[in-house]
Amino acid sequence: MNKITTYSLEHHKSLFTTASNKDGYFYIQAQDHPYITEPYRAESYAVEFLRKGSIVMQTRLSKTVIHAPAIITLSPSVIRSFSKDSEEILIDIIFFKAPFFLESQVNIFFLTQFDFFENDAMHVSALDKTAVTKFEPIFNQIKAALNGTYPHQPAILRSYLYILIYELDTLKQNIPHHTAQNPLFEKFKAILAKEFLEQRAVGYYANRLHVTRKYLSEVVKKNSGKTAKDWIDGLIILEAKVLLQNKSLTINQVSDILNFSNQSVFGKFFKKHTGLSPLAYRTES
Repeated sequence: MNKITTYSLEHHKSLFTTASNKDGYFYIQAQDHPYITEPYRAESYAVEFLRKGSIVMQTRLSKTVIHAPAIITLSPSVIRSFSKDSEEILIDIIFFKAPFFLESQVNIFFLTQFDFFENDAMHVSALDKTAVTKFEPIFNQIKAALNGTYPHQPAILRSYLYILIYELDTLKQNIPHHTAQNPLFEKFKAILAKEFLEQRAVGYYANRLHVTRKYLSEVVKKNSGKTAKDWIDGLIILEAKVLLQNKSLTINQVSDILNFSNQSVFGKFFKKHTGLSPLAYRTES
């Protein structure tokens, strides 16, 4: 019972255009963005180049106002939502499925080794003038290749994606260390993202990180403004919202997936944090 509603590549494409879909990938340069305010996952990776304007993105519990120029990188597993910030934007977006990218790649774990696809603190790469002169031509070449009648388009896109990924990794490694968040907070978020469905006690995460519950709470609060319990409950609510949008699942099944003792307990928890019952949220979403 782990079926979760995701936005397919075809659905993402339909938000921008009615043109026929490529097999495993999709590129668009748009002057608008589908502002999907309800949290969702996707079946494809995304690399986005915000050339002009700004946009608000929330990934899990982290909300960021992104100002151009910037690169956004997201893996399929990341729960995200978007809202409007400026009237005018210009953005290049590449969606691609992992099997498409990995078709000629021996290392099937290639994409997972780059933290900027998964780590909430690394999804956005702000670009200075030097970085813009490096990334802008790459996206211009992608636009020319994919909007034209070039042969070997899939292979060309894979080549450019390799360049983008390696250039982004280089950019991330050159970020001064002092701009990073507390390592303990980062480790807490990493463990939490993997285990929040089974483990909801702050003490469990403190033990995993070999610190006291009080110290962990102080670090999390200082770095995020939210308590460790807020983070745990917040991720459960986000997961619940994604699951409730999958109307093939009953509310009782959603409760089971989230490891609540029964549907009533889940309903009270959900209403406490959202002001709505699970059924009311499902009806409105």
